[in-house]
Amino acid sequence: MAGIIPIHSIQGIIPLTLQTSLRLFSACVIKLKACNFYAMPLINNILIMEEKKVKIGVVSDTHLTDYDEKMRRCVTEHFGDVDMILHAGDLVDLRVLGIFQGKEVRAVAGNMDNIYVKNKFPEHLRFEIKGFKFLLIHGWGSPSGIEEKISAGFKNVDCIVYGHTHKPSNHKKDNVLFFNPGSAVDRYIGSSRTIGILEIDKDIQGRIINI
Repeated sequence: MAGIIPIHSIQGIIPLTLQTSLRLFSACVIKLKACNFYAMPLINNILIMEEKKVKIGVVSDTHLTDYDEKMRRCVTEHFGDVDMILHAGDLVDLRVLGIFQGKEVRAVAGNMDNIYVKNKFPEHLRFEIKGFKFLLIHGWGSPSGIEEKISAGFKNVDCIVYGHTHKPSNHKKDNVLFFNPGSAVDRYIGSSRTIGILEIDKDIQGRIINI
């Protein structure tokens, strides 16, 4: 029974539609707020997972120390309709987050990030969207063999989003999608500037965008 969620009652199990369950859950949120809890993001995640294709903007290695108007225009053009943004590290400074214009941002710290970024964001982040398991990580050490190093340390994932190399990657190996958006502001390794898009529905599809 698609969209049916069972809950327990005195009589047994009552099947509820997703819509009814969300209405009940919303009512609980009002009481939870009084106890200093805030559950609306969970409701939003349920809606995203159940009802629509999810589109994610992916960026890494921005290496900016402040708000950047050129990067903001890029975000507006390519990430205007995304549900969230992933940043795979090396923001360098938290002020860069202002570029993303209030979008939900999930980020990890990279080796070049300052102490404020490292205090705010973890070195790696696991999360799930529409039943697919994601790992977001910057990466470390030599770019050579970086995918093997990451996958050796993190099992049971469907998609690994990473950065560090400044080189885009979008391919599957052993049923895991390895996705690196490259560097949005490459000043060190090459002349290319790239970002990425992930779309999640029945599968995970990635594409690289030259900017």
